[in-house]
Amino acid sequence: MLKWLQGIDRKRLLFFLSIIGPGFITANVDNDAAGITTYSVAGSHYGYALLWSFIPMLALLIVVQEMVARLGVVTGKGLSDLIREEFGVKTTVFVMLALLVTNLGTCAAEFAGLAASLEIFGISRYFSVPLACGVIWLLVVRGNYKTVERVFLGACIIYFSYILSGFMAQPDWGEVARHTVRPTFHMDAAFIGLLIGMVGTTISPWMQFYQQAAIVEKDIPLEQYRFVRWDVILGCVMASTVAFFIVTACGATLHAGGFVIHTAEDAAMALAPLAGEFAKILFAVGLVNASLFAATILPLSTTYTICEGMGWESGVNKDFHEAPQFMGLYTGLILFSGGLILIPGAPLIRIMLVSQIINGVLLPFVLIFILLLINKKDLMGAYVNSRLSNWLSWSSVAVLIGLSLVLIVLGVQQVFAG
Repeated sequence: MLKWLQGIDRKRLLFFLSIIGPGFITANVDNDAAGITTYSVAGSHYGYALLWSFIPMLALLIVVQEMVARLGVVTGKGLSDLIREEFGVKTTVFVMLALLVTNLGTCAAEFAGLAASLEIFGISRYFSVPLACGVIWLLVVRGNYKTVERVFLGACIIYFSYILSGFMAQPDWGEVARHTVRPTFHMDAAFIGLLIGMVGTTISPWMQFYQQAAIVEKDIPLEQYRFVRWDVILGCVMASTVAFFIVTACGATLHAGGFVIHTAEDAAMALAPLAGEFAKILFAVGLVNASLFAATILPLSTTYTICEGMGWESGVNKDFHEAPQFMGLYTGLILFSGGLILIPGAPLIRIMLVSQIINGVLLPFVLIFILLLINKKDLMGAYVNSRLSNWLSWSSVAVLIGLSLVLIVLGVQQVFAG
């Protein structure tokens, strides 16, 4: 062991640790309240039957996020900046407005998830949500990028609570392995809809904008891009592993016990009699962390996107005097989305469904912009996609576009049904 440690290039290791952040954080925050609910429902309804889907989902996530990371390091510009410069102001305004609307709905969903998860511990939303808004605001507005990133990386570690929950559920590991490598498919609408929902929740437009903006703000030199790529890959693997164990935990306990749940809070409560009170607490703590984490990142992603698109000063390292639009917009997004949860009778489900539809409409455009940008020789030089990369990328985008179209149809049906 000591010989192995001595063989490590310490300088490279330290440099990698200093660079790790944007890719790791972005991938993990995608396991938000909505994602955890989707995975919990998948495990409780179908057991291990959907575990195989994490292999193609991981590949899709890595392909897209790697291209965004490369764009950020090579150009030194955010995605909104590049879209405005290469495709014009009108296109940028459309993208910004669509992202603003969909992220408002998603931010409200994160605060709703936070409120519901803390209510498991008997804490009222009228206390938890205002407190969370204040903590989030102070962290970003009064902090700096290094401090914010360290807090975010710490939040990523708490996701290990779901991995522990998976082991505590004592699944049949032989069955888990079999379903992971051998696809299982049920020809019913609910199964197909859940599969599409799982893939659809893996990649969202805000992820590309946030990751590229964070990489630009970190000012990573081009010659160190390989470390950035590993940051992305490790983040994607970590996020997929956490999601895998959520499905495993719910499959081993809820599905095996005949429990049918509809939310992640239901899953946490149902785990207590099946896997013990500690498993319930771990699951609930993970949900609190995921909701608070996403409620911080999503408004930040939206603010980066709009300020870059408008050419305004942006960045966590700046204060209200240096970047008034950035800080003002972030403050407004926190107050609006958090305040929405406190309104009695607010149509949260409808808001979330509408935001999901807009998300589905926006995603194909963002992915196509990324592919067009990554293949511009005058922009990327030697870092354009290879033929193999383009084949993999366009194939991945085609799959995601198809899934987005189905999600739009399902979302519209749910809105009118409600």
